[in-house]
Amino acid sequence: MKALAGLRRINLDGLRWRVFDAKGQVLGRLSSQIATVLQGKDKPTYAPNRDDGDMCIILNAKDISVTGRKMTHKFYRWHTGYVGNLKERSLKDQMEKDPTEVIRKAVIRMLPRNKLRDDRDRKLRIFSGSEHPFHDRLLEPFVMPPRNVREMRPRARRALVRAQKKLEQGNTMVNTQRKKEGADASSGEVKSTEVTA
Repeated sequence: MKALAGLRRINLDGLRWRVFDAKGQVLGRLSSQIATVLQGKDKPTYAPNRDDGDMCIILNAKDISVTGRKMTHKFYRWHTGYVGNLKERSLKDQMEKDPTEVIRKAVIRMLPRNKLRDDRDRKLRIFSGSEHPFHDRLLEPFVMPPRNVREMRPRARRALVRAQKKLEQGNTMVNTQRKKEGADASSGEVKSTEVTA
């Protein structure tokens, strides 16, 4: 029932139901796409003062991934209001407690801080597994855009190229030395056979 809460307050006429599969997706990249759809920026009718965004259903929130050491080094902090009560929780602990809240906070913090923010938050439905109660709706799976991965930073790439060239030069020098030694040895054998003959 919690997943259906607040649907009556949303004008669902003409809205699409977009389904995002978070399995194996990077948290920030997925959240930015969801924020774009929630604001309606992917539509030609977008206006910053209107809430034209679509309904977003996110599945498999527990299988989201993050890059680097964020799982242990990223912290969520809040204050209780009492003196000295600044609380914090790591991303790893938050994933164990409630993985849906991780995606919700990432998306909500990417939205503009204005009066439309609460309405856009109501259009966001996040589930930790693959089960959801919206099977009676016409759902459209969202295809994530291809990720342009820069394999290596330029400085590291140049260092790798230099090391490869150095290795190739070393190999060519060793090969030429071996050829010279082989040529010297074969000429020595020819000379020794001439002397004996």
